[in-house]
Amino acid sequence: MLTKKRVPKFGAGKSTNLKVFAQALADAGCQALLTREPGGTPVAERIREVLLSQHDELMDADAELLLMFAARAQHLNTLIKPALAQGRVVISDRFTDATYAYQGGGRGIDPLRIAALENWVQGPVRPDLVVVFDVPVELGMARARARSQLDRFEQEQTTFFEAVRATYLQRASENPQRYRVIDASGSLEQVRLAMQPVIEDVLERWRA
Repeated sequence: MLTKKRVPKFGAGKSTNLKVFAQALADAGCQALLTREPGGTPVAERIREVLLSQHDELMDADAELLLMFAARAQHLNTLIKPALAQGRVVISDRFTDATYAYQGGGRGIDPLRIAALENWVQGPVRPDLVVVFDVPVELGMARARARSQLDRFEQEQTTFFEAVRATYLQRASENPQRYRVIDASGSLEQVRLAMQPVIEDVLERWRA
């Protein structure tokens, strides 16, 4: 399973990059499953609405964490595991690394608590490859403001996203064999060219 991460969660040409990635695999005969988190199934998408919407009541960090894993459990058992059992490549826009970054780095939740939920919900399932699309926080925030109405996460302060970004990059530096960091601050064409070695790596694994 391949997961595709953005740092922060906006402003890195995500939709276009996902289509390019999936199309490149399809052109080589590999029909990948494209999905996203939180979400991916009807029930998980309902949970996504709760997580991303603004509420009069402040959402507790623990409630946010548990909702993330509730959506993930539904997503994993209903969609991802059956696809993997069929031998398909799964491309997920965010997965558990996002939880370590947002709820761990951003909210300050102990990573050991996240790891306990990860083991419970996922068992042995982990991404084979995590792609981090890295953009400076100020640039990402500017792109998000210009793009659309901001969701609950996108309205967080700069310090929150600095912590998110730092967590992603730290996880990538600690396990370089499993992570690929791509500079997403340039044009979509520049990002597409930077993605090419990653696409070739995924195809090589799929053919093996």
